[in-house]
Order: sequence, then structure tokens, then C-alpha cells
Amino acid sequence: MVRAHARRLPRKARAGGSTVVVNAGVVTAKLAELVARIARVRTHTPANAEELRQNQDTLDLVSFNLMLCVQSACDIASHILADEGFRPALTLSESFERLGEQGVISPETSAAMAKAAGLRNVVAHGYAGVDIHAVFQAASRGVVDLDAFASQVAAWMKGRSESPG
Repeated sequence: MVRAHARRLPRKARAGGSTVVVNAGVVTAKLAELVARIARVRTHTPANAEELRQNQDTLDLVSFNLMLCVQSACDIASHILADEGFRPALTLSESFERLGEQGVISPETSAAMAKAAGLRNVVAHGYAGVDIHAVFQAASRGVVDLDAFASQVAAWMKGRSESPG
């Protein structure tokens, strides 16, 4: 269960009796890591899939950083789900569905990130080799979904910190 990976933090009382649950420092650090990894993917992604196929080092670098991008997003999702007491997810994909259900991210971003979790699993576990075209698509177009995830989580966090009791 994904929820078990996020540690429970003590709830801190706010003025007015409500609680601050998500540790903003943890999420902010993970968001910074995500943004840095996205930049590395963009920097090292060649102009086309054939160039990626021809350079194993570049393929490894791009694939690995994509996997770490998605892992950072999964860590963020797990942290928010656990700390907010949202319904737990049984899979990485479900963790993004839960964030969508709770309005943390949009339904479109939720669906895109659930799909990204599948690519992360392929890269991390080497299932049937890596589909170079899928990696290229993720690196050239899918990073927009990672950007959207980071922006939407940051906006949700900002809204939480600004909302009165």
C-alpha cells in the first residue's frame, strides 16, 4: 500500500482550531527536486527518437531522470495522501487518482500522471525493455504533465497556507 511509504507527521494546531497537516518543507523539497529533474530531461532530450536510440548513454540519462521525476511526484502524492488522511492508494497510479478526487490536481493531470507511473515501472524494473518511442514522447511532450503536476500541487499548497482557519 502506497500510504505506508509516507511517514505520519504530528498535526499542528492553527489559530482558529484547524490543523496544518502537510509538511510544506517536505513537499517543497520534493517539488524542487522534480523541477530540477524536469530540467535535466529537457536539457538531454535529443531532437528525435532515432537520436535517442543511437546514443545509449543519452537514453539512460533521459530514462533515469524521467523515472526520478515520476518517483518524486509519487513521493509527493503519497505524502499528501497520508498526511491529509485521504483515502489510501493501493498503487502508484491510484495515488494520482486520489489527488484528483481531492482537487489537489486536475482530472487531466491525474490521468496523465497515472499513465506516467506505468512508464516509471517499465524503466525502473526493465519490463520487456524500454520502448524508445515511449521514452522520447515522455521526454518531449510528457514533461508538460510533470510541470502541470508541480504547478498544481504548489498552488494547492499555497491555497492551504493562505486559507483562514
